[in-house]
Parts: sequence; C-alpha cells; structure tokens
Amino acid sequence: MISSVFVAALSGLALVNAQSSTSPVTGKLGDAQVVSTNPVGVTYVATLPGTSVKGSVSGSSASGTGVDFTVSFSNFPTSGGPFLYHIHDAPVPADGNCTGTLAHLDPTQRGEMPPCDPAQPQTCQVGDLSGKYGKITADPFTASYTDQYASTESGIGAFFGNRSITVHYANTTRITCANFTLSSSNSTGSSNTSTPTSPSSPSAPAFTGGAANSIASLSLVMVGAAAALLL
Repeated sequence: MISSVFVAALSGLALVNAQSSTSPVTGKLGDAQVVSTNPVGVTYVATLPGTSVKGSVSGSSASGTGVDFTVSFSNFPTSGGPFLYHIHDAPVPADGNCTGTLAHLDPTQRGEMPPCDPAQPQTCQVGDLSGKYGKITADPFTASYTDQYASTESGIGAFFGNRSITVHYANTTRITCANFTLSSSNSTGSSNTSTPTSPSSPSAPAFTGGAANSIASLSLVMVGAAAALLL
C-alpha cells in the first residue's frame, strides 16, 4: 500500500515537472506587450568599439508598431560560439566594463531561465534578441527582423534608446558592448501639427501714392475756383 502511494506521488511529481518545463514562461508582470506607439523615423544605433568583435545594431520603426532591427557583426573569436547578443538594461559605464551593463532588458521581470522559446517571443525577455531570433553562428553575421515588443518611445519599460547591446560567448561571458545613441529623429512632426490660423478680416484698401496725388491736385483746383469767385 505504501509503495503504491509512493509510486503515485513520484508519477505526479514527474507530471508537474514535465508540465512546468513545456509550459510558456510568463514574467511576473505578464507577457511582453506589442508596442504600437513608437515614433516613426526615430533610429537608435549601437556601434561596437571594434577592439574585438566589430559591427552594430540599429533599430527604428517604419510603422509605429514594433522595432525593425538590423544586425551586422564580424571578427568573432575562432572558438567559444555560438555567440549571443542582448539589449542590456544599463548603458556602458565610462570605464567600458561590460559588466556594468547589468542584466537583460526585462520589463516584465521574466528572468533568464528557462531559456527563451522563440516560438512564443511574447514570453521572452524583451532584450533577449538572440534568444528570439537566433544565435550567432556565422562570421560575418547579419540579420534583419521586426521585434513587436521593443520600443523607441522614451519613458516606457521596453525603451532601449538609453541602454546598450552586449555580445557574449556561449557560456554568457561578455565579449564587448556599446551604447545605443540617437542616430536620426522625425523632424517633420511639428510641421504636421501646426495650429491653423483664423481667416483674416477684410480691411479697407489703402490709398496709393497716385491716388493721393490726384486728391491733392483736385483740392488745389477747388481752392483756386473759390478764390476767383471772391474777386
């Protein structure tokens, strides 16, 4: 009897473990939300210093929904891959130490483990770009994709314009890093939102110089005629 209860308990534990390892992982604040308020035409670029791995990551929004990322890297070490790259929460400190970039951008507080499921990117950390769109397996490496959950809108948790990109070995050791900086902005926004002006009221036409001269001449004639009548 005891053995059968023990076996049943183990079976139940195994089932729970299997479910927890296959179920989607949601952050403490829920899944990442699609960002549809990104300013169109605003671009942020992070360019690596080039001391080891070279390249850059740029992100902008053409439609306002999500961010279109363009990734270009080269000059990787000959071993230690496949390499990883993420948006990290903090900018690179003045001393250039990539440890200072802290953890991945993670506004939903998901955490890094278990690993991101690319089939369900909304359940991943916003900054886990290689987890969602593929590790670096070639040198040079290029990729382009739209991430629905990152943002170029300052002031929200998914905003990456004041953060950094960090490249890692497969064992997560940091290789290099760089800050995102504003590359271009939408300078036409103000012209599209100008305040319309009220129609101006009609005004009486002003006398021109020629008309004023005619009136003066007529006045002289009338004065002369009056003087002749008095004589």
